[in-house]
Amino acid sequence: MPAPERIPPRSLTSAELLAKGELTVLGRIREASNAVLYCSVAYGDDSAECVYKPVAGERPLWDFPDGTLAQREVAAYEVSQATGWDLVPPTVLRDGPYGEGMVQLWIEPVEGDSGLLALVDDEEPAEGWKAVALAEVGEGRTALLVHADDVRLRRLAVLDAVINNGDRKGGHLLPASGGRLYGIDHGVTFNVDDKLRTLLWGWAGEPLTSEAVGALKGLAEALRPREPLAVRLGGLITAAEVAAVRERVAALLEAGVHPAPSGEWPAIPWPPV
Repeated sequence: MPAPERIPPRSLTSAELLAKGELTVLGRIREASNAVLYCSVAYGDDSAECVYKPVAGERPLWDFPDGTLAQREVAAYEVSQATGWDLVPPTVLRDGPYGEGMVQLWIEPVEGDSGLLALVDDEEPAEGWKAVALAEVGEGRTALLVHADDVRLRRLAVLDAVINNGDRKGGHLLPASGGRLYGIDHGVTFNVDDKLRTLLWGWAGEPLTSEAVGALKGLAEALRPREPLAVRLGGLITAAEVAAVRERVAALLEAGVHPAPSGEWPAIPWPPV
């Protein structure tokens, strides 16, 4: 009698693997301001590399409650998924070797797709680029900071406006294989006060694309009380912060344009990389 056919184990989604797998710390990313650990995660035949940011390794911030940055990173992933743009790598909140923390799929940047930001000596951006601001480059000289007029960046600019991202630096943009672009490091997000600080101001005041309007309308529905996204966010950020997300989405739809700097908060993160 022939042996029964072996059914291969079902492959987990990246989020399931991150949530269920065994975490093994491989090293530490020392240039980060908070504790960031490079890890492997494995469950059965599935494995991947990931980043683990334990809550215990978060440095206190004056304008955010202590021990909440990991939850905000997961909330940013949830909102990104709800837009349908998949701009944030799979991210979960779970226990790990050093306690509860954020675990995010490791994205290996690809070479040859780094032309997203630049400093130029021209007074106006070239075709295909958007002006951000003049920047001091030393010895009393200034240069124009520009970013690419890239649909991937434009989607991130909309996401940042929704989640109120206070730290969109150049180093937080990860070009990936297949032409994908991810944004990472979303710990300082979802504040009820206007904290938007970014290098992606090039579309300020310009009309939102029809794609962005559609994504925002979908978010507005998904953020209604008792909807699954609203419930998940309610377990990660405060009720006031969830309400502020709803208000920002509504304001973007009413205005119909990309936001401009408020003037009440530094518009560009420092350092910008």
